[in-house]
Amino acid sequence: MRWSFAALVPGEVLLILCLAGGVAIPPAARLAMEPAVLTVLIAGSALLSLDYRRHRREGLDRHPALLAALADIVPALVRKLTAHEVFLSTSFLRWVTRRGPHGVRDGDQAVPYAPGQTAVMFGFFFVCVVETVALAFLIPWPVVHAVTLVLDIWGCYFVLALHASCVVRPHVIGPDGSLRLRYGALLDIRIPAGRIASVRQDRKYPESKLGAVDENGVCDLAVGGQTTVTVELTEPARYIRALGRPAEARTFRFHAEDPASAVAALRSALSAVPPAVEA
Repeated sequence: MRWSFAALVPGEVLLILCLAGGVAIPPAARLAMEPAVLTVLIAGSALLSLDYRRHRREGLDRHPALLAALADIVPALVRKLTAHEVFLSTSFLRWVTRRGPHGVRDGDQAVPYAPGQTAVMFGFFFVCVVETVALAFLIPWPVVHAVTLVLDIWGCYFVLALHASCVVRPHVIGPDGSLRLRYGALLDIRIPAGRIASVRQDRKYPESKLGAVDENGVCDLAVGGQTTVTVELTEPARYIRALGRPAEARTFRFHAEDPASAVAALRSALSAVPPAVEA
């Protein structure tokens, strides 16, 4: 099923682009493609239904059973990319409609980090717009023109949506001293208050990739090439990286627009939580 989807879905997209670009498609190719795609979709739906029923018989509720069935059929990378696109779209709509930040409840304190990359992101957006306009006039071939135009428009949207997701999804300090570190729709790391050993203002200029863990167990969430706050844990915290790979780190370095306020707020929340009483 996975190989069928990997082969047929791009073929269907290419067929649509060719038709949109005015390229003549042989009738035999069109007649062969549509039944093949329909067959794969029907078979996928049948397998999804069978897996869903199996998980229900194993005792899972409806929603967990559906998620488990999707996990059986759809690869983790595809699920992660699909969720990422959905989160980008919802974040973009939240940003355009000027709604409040996502995931910040009463008593939480938002820690913005997006202003540190605003100039760079809008610079990328300007370059994408110039490229889109230039290639629209320079490419004479209809199919290549259509494919390039779609990709360029999506690239412009992606830059805006990524920045929007960083604006509406800030880091969050909970009233219980917990910490939620995010980078737009790409990363979401939850750290319980009981695992935080220390927090300090600490400016670094790491060169590692976003969310990657080095040999010392340090994870960097740099913005604009720098981090400003370092949090050390008593034990490693696990999380999922941008493309679905699991990871764990014992130290997290992230960027905060106002690091002094973020450190003070986290220390205040941690000191306000009474220590656990052993039974």
